[in-house]
Amino acid sequence: MKMLACAALLSLGCLALSVQAEVQCSNQNDRLAPTTPMSEFALHEDGTTTHVTTGLVWMRCSLGQTWNGTTCTGSASTYTWQQALQAVADLNSGGGFAGHTDWRLPNKNELNSIVERKCYEPAINGAIFPATPADWYWSSSPYADDATGAWNVSFNGGCVLASPKTELDRVRLVREGR
Repeated sequence: MKMLACAALLSLGCLALSVQAEVQCSNQNDRLAPTTPMSEFALHEDGTTTHVTTGLVWMRCSLGQTWNGTTCTGSASTYTWQQALQAVADLNSGGGFAGHTDWRLPNKNELNSIVERKCYEPAINGAIFPATPADWYWSSSPYADDATGAWNVSFNGGCVLASPKTELDRVRLVREGR
């Protein structure tokens, strides 16, 4: 159901813009301007990146993958929403990542801010977030109309939809920059 709704949004007409920026896509719509150009991110050797616009620090790999100094290797894990929250707590209590123990699930707006609208399948800048599956990712935002749901973002086509918390989706973590 989510993919059908997402496909309907992708079929809407798009505004053609001609802006040059560094975006790495497997598939791209050349009529669209990049929404996450390299110039808006500071890449760090520890497998993180800072989004200059928001100040947020993102893990470049999805949970379950490993940063090898160049790219993300392995398979991104899937979690229910509760499992995703627990995975974050376990990561932080187990020593964290890149020297920090304040990682969290992003809210739906934060997660949506790293969708690359020019790209699809996956809808993310692969130069910043390599080897990202074209799949759904959990946000920390519960769905207000139904306590059994939470918001997630598709990195297949860039949609934001609510899903049952029991669904298995992927996770990318964020922390506040300092």
